[in-house]
Order: sequence, then structure tokens, then C-alpha cells
Amino acid sequence: MITKTEITAATIAAALALLAGPASAQMMQGEKMMGDKDKCYGVALKGQNDCKAGAGTTCAGTSKVDYDGKYYKLVPKGTCEAMKTPKGMGSLQPHGS
Repeated sequence: MITKTEITAATIAAALALLAGPASAQMMQGEKMMGDKDKCYGVALKGQNDCKAGAGTTCAGTSKVDYDGKYYKLVPKGTCEAMKTPKGMGSLQPHGS
């Protein structure tokens, strides 16, 4: 005999499985799109960053100063560390203030 609790649990599990499918597909799509790009910290001009890095930052277009090491810009893979700015070289890791 199947109880209401078992039916409810099965319904919830099925709903979660349906929700997880599109989310993981979007994540894989994002990773595929990044495949030919690196996150390069410290190379974005004021207001031209692609997203955040660490506490106190938000997201795209919000950097307040040029070449802030907490913000990244997507650049062609393998080019980041060769990018020279007035504040130093690009970095694959967040740095500075």
C-alpha cells in the first residue's frame, strides 16, 4: 500500500529532477562559452568589467576605477598575463584593493 507521504516524496523528487535539468544545462553552456576565454583581473577600465571578484564587489559594469584587481574582464585564453596596464600585468587571480 502506498501512503500519501510516499506519493508526496516522489512528487517532490520528480519536480526537483525537472528543475535541476535546465539549471545544469545552463551551467554547461556557460562553461562551454568560457572555454576560449580567461577571467583576467586588473585589466578592465572603469565600468567595463565583466563581473565580480570577492567581497565588496557586485557585477558587470560596476568597477569604480581603471585596472582594479578585484574585477575581471574576459579575454582570449592565454593572453591575460601578457596584458600590460599602467598598474601592472593582468592576472588570472584577483589581487589588490
